[in-house]
Amino acid sequence: MRIDRYIAQPRVVDLESTDFTSALSELLKVCDISKERGLTKKGLLADLLAREKQMTTYLGNGVCLPHARVSMKRPYMIAIGRCPQGLVYDGQKEYREIRYVFLLLASENARSYLYGLASLARVFQDQAQMAKLDAAKSLPAFRQELKSVFGGDGNKPRRKHNRFNNLILKEAAKIAKGANCTSVLVFGDTFGGGVEIGKVFKGFKTVLIAHTTSDSITEHSDIDAVLPIRSYSNHRFSQLRSAVLIGLTRGTFGSHDRLCCVGGLPQSNQFDSITVVDVEREFRTMLMQKTDMLPASVKPEVIERVLAIATELAVEGREGHPVGCLFALGDSDKISEYTKPLILNPFYGYKDEDRNILNPFMDETVKELSSIDGAFIIRGDGVLVSAGSLIHAPDYTHNLPSGLGSRHAAAASISQAVDCLCIVVSGSTGQVTLFRRGEMLPLIEKALVRNS
Repeated sequence: MRIDRYIAQPRVVDLESTDFTSALSELLKVCDISKERGLTKKGLLADLLAREKQMTTYLGNGVCLPHARVSMKRPYMIAIGRCPQGLVYDGQKEYREIRYVFLLLASENARSYLYGLASLARVFQDQAQMAKLDAAKSLPAFRQELKSVFGGDGNKPRRKHNRFNNLILKEAAKIAKGANCTSVLVFGDTFGGGVEIGKVFKGFKTVLIAHTTSDSITEHSDIDAVLPIRSYSNHRFSQLRSAVLIGLTRGTFGSHDRLCCVGGLPQSNQFDSITVVDVEREFRTMLMQKTDMLPASVKPEVIERVLAIATELAVEGREGHPVGCLFALGDSDKISEYTKPLILNPFYGYKDEDRNILNPFMDETVKELSSIDGAFIIRGDGVLVSAGSLIHAPDYTHNLPSGLGSRHAAAASISQAVDCLCIVVSGSTGQVTLFRRGEMLPLIEKALVRNS
């Protein structure tokens, strides 16, 4: 979703209001809905406030994202307001931290609504992008930065490679050719000002690995695919393994591919390593049936979001303490045959859209509930079915390394009993492990977490 297409300058304002309700009224005032039948600003305000009482739309980093699905002809309408002094609402302290209010109205028929929310959230979680918005003092400058952040203005400074970087790229191309690689992966976050790949990797599928979908690269015409990863372990090889896994689920790579990976320390502006990955050898336990990497019902974007949340819990913990949890993704009806609740279901009664793991507002909810014993059961389309579920699958034969606990045993068993995929975060070590058909694949190793 191209967010910049729906940002019009007249709908980007400096808010005069000091309370949240009045701020929403100001933003609705600049939204022209006069041609939309049955839609009123008074009704919209009531809907937005009702959602806010149910679940806060504050995302952190000073950004609030009130949103609603409405009956209108255009797919999206966005209004943005700045409030440097924060806002007051219902006695909640977090609203004092709000500096930007992004109002998103979406048609009931709009496609990829949750992906639109997720796209906005990814930008707001990017500290470099938010710093650009914070640096804009005047309203015209802020509008220009919005255009740059969300759409690109074509005038971003290019970071030219030095002789050593050119040497690394040329050698990588030679190694890729000599090793019969099909694709070249480039860690885009090595460069803070953009990566110039040029025609070095002509003849190979060129894939960019980036923490966000921001301006990590300046020559988009030479990039065949972008694999965005969010807050994975700082260790390069953990990032690589996770990115390759995402590439497999998206179909960017195949099981028989060999990949040449070029990277360096984040923001160092210096490539320093070349790695060749044989996909089938690296993921042999996951590729027993080459065409069945994911359960049939699980969407690739759902596993991406769950991986992101799991690895954030592994690396950051919760309030400074390590947190262990288990996510089971697949046919929830079949999984539920082997589970029983330990607590009242916290997701019961909510709309599918509001309890979908793809909804960025669910991140904090899931992290809060992660401290409860039991598993999260997630439908293939991302809907959170339950939390705190005890798995009692048959005790299939599985060879787990010593030191792994009941969560790993449960994940191994349920992934054999049902066509599902499990992701486990170890509460003692922070290790993140993926289970498929009873086989395990470590994504973040024990030693790597300690060095994160």
